[in-house]
Amino acid sequence: MKNWSAIAFNTAPDSENKIHGDKLAKEYGFEGGLVPGVTISAYLIHPVIELWGEEWLEKGFANCRITSPLYDNENFEVTLDTIKDNHINTSLIRSNEVLSANAEVSITRELPEPPLLRKDKLVENDFVAPQATKEVWEDLKEGGCRAFKFYWGGEDPLLYLRDENLLPKLLKPSEGGLSNLCFLLGCSNWILSGNAYMNPWVHLQTVSQNFRSVPFGTTLISEMSVNETYEKKGHEFVDVNVNLFDEKDEGCVMSINLIAIYKLRGTQTITNK
Repeated sequence: MKNWSAIAFNTAPDSENKIHGDKLAKEYGFEGGLVPGVTISAYLIHPVIELWGEEWLEKGFANCRITSPLYDNENFEVTLDTIKDNHINTSLIRSNEVLSANAEVSITRELPEPPLLRKDKLVENDFVAPQATKEVWEDLKEGGCRAFKFYWGGEDPLLYLRDENLLPKLLKPSEGGLSNLCFLLGCSNWILSGNAYMNPWVHLQTVSQNFRSVPFGTTLISEMSVNETYEKKGHEFVDVNVNLFDEKDEGCVMSINLIAIYKLRGTQTITNK
C-alpha cells in the first residue's frame, strides 16, 4: 500500500464556528483557521477508499481522532499500516512532522442491525438554537433533539480537496459521485450545532459505521441523541449519537458517535444572533 500526500483545504473558513476563521483561531493561539475535523477525517480515509472502493462506503467502519490542528494550504501525508486484510490504521502527518490525526479503519463483514428512524420532529424554519450549556444538553438528552435534512448533490457539493480531479473516481460529483466522508460526518456536525449554538467549538472524534453508500442527489434525514457531557482540563465536552437515513426508504446509511468540545477553556460566551 502506498502512502498518500496532498495539500490541506479549509472547507469552512466562513462557518458560524469562527474557530475555522483566522481571526478567532489566532486569538486562541493557533496559526490560523482550523481545517475542520470532518475534512481531516476524509483525508484519513481517502487512501482506504482508493484501496477498497465502494465496499468500504457500504460497510466500512472508522474511528477517527483529531490530535493536532491542520491549516489551509499545509502539505500533509497519510501513512497506512496494515493490521490484517480488512483492518488498516492510518495517520495524518503534518509538514512539520507532527501527528495531526489517526484512524482505525476496517470493513465490517457482518453488519449489525441498522438503527431505525424514530421520526423525531424536524427543525422549524424559524428555529433559533439555544446557547450550548450543560443544562441545555441535559434538556436535549431528556426531551429529544430536532431532526435535520441534508442534501448530497446540487451544483456545489462539499468536497474535501480543492480539485475534484484529485478525488477517487467513485466520489467525483461531475460523474454522479457517491457521498464522501467529509459531507457525511459533516451532517453530524451540523445537527449538533443546529440543536445548540456553539462558537467556537472543536470536533475531536467520530466513530462511524456505514450501512450503504449514498448516491448523488440523495436527501438524508439526520437524528441525534445526547449521551453525556463532561469537563476535562477546563474544556467542556459533549458526546452524541447521530444516525443518517435515506429520506426515500428511511433506511440507515450511517451511524456516528461524535465527541466535541462545545466550550473551550477560557471561552467568552458568543451569543447566537
